[in-house]
Amino acid sequence: MNESVVVTGGSKGIGRAIVLKLASRGFRVISGSRTPIADIPAEFKDFISHFEMDVKNPSDHEKLVELGNSNNSQLRAFINNAGFSEWQPIENIDSTFLQEILETNLMGYFWGSKAAAHALKPGGSIVNISSLAARRGTPNNSAYVASKFGVAGLTQSMAKELGARGIRVNAVCPVLVETPGLMEALKEKNSPGKGAPDQFLSSFAQQQTALGRLPTAEEVANLVYFLLSDEASGITGQSINVDCGVLPN
Repeated sequence: MNESVVVTGGSKGIGRAIVLKLASRGFRVISGSRTPIADIPAEFKDFISHFEMDVKNPSDHEKLVELGNSNNSQLRAFINNAGFSEWQPIENIDSTFLQEILETNLMGYFWGSKAAAHALKPGGSIVNISSLAARRGTPNNSAYVASKFGVAGLTQSMAKELGARGIRVNAVCPVLVETPGLMEALKEKNSPGKGAPDQFLSSFAQQQTALGRLPTAEEVANLVYFLLSDEASGITGQSINVDCGVLPN
C-alpha cells in the first residue's frame, strides 16, 4: 500500500517546498489550499493532487484525510502549514482581525489535528509549521505571536494524547523565510520591514543570525521530512527551530 501525506497551504512558500520534498521521496501528497500549486515539475505530477479548501472549515480537513486514505493509500502524516502573518499594533486590532488570524493559524491546526488523529496508524505523524514567534514576542505582532504560542501548546498536548497510539506530534519553528507571503507582509508600515523588506531581511540576517543568512523553505521542508520519517521515531512533543542560529537553545 502506498503512503500519503496531507499538507495544508501547500500551494505557496514553505508549503509548496514541503509538497515537492515529500513527492520527491515517493509519497502521494494531497495539498489542501484555496489555489492549486503552479509549475509542478513533470516528474512529480503523478504524486501530487490538490483539494480546494478553507482551513477554517473542520469538514474540509476531514475530506483531506479521506483523500489521504483513498486510492489504495494509507495516511502517513498530516502537515498543518496554512497560515498568514500580519503586523498590527494592539490599538489597531479589532475582533475581525483577531478572529481571522486565530481561526487560520491556530484553530485550523486544531481541526487538522483532530481529523488526522482519527485516521493515522501507529508510526504516523502530525507536524505543525509554527514560527520563531512561538518562542518570543515582538512589537506589533501580538495576534500572530499568540496564535503561534498556541500551536506550541497544541503540539505538546497532542503528543501526550496520541503517543500511546504510536502517533508522534512535533512542530517546526522557522525564522523569517523569504516567501511571497512574507515579502508582502513586510511591505506594510506596521511591519518591521516598514516597506523595505529586502533591506530588513538583509540586515536581520547579518545582525541576528549565527550563520549570516536566513533559512530557505527547502531547509524547513528537509526537517519536516525527517520528523515524519522512521529516523525520528523517538522524537515527539518538540518544537524545533530552523533559524540559522537566531535563538540558540
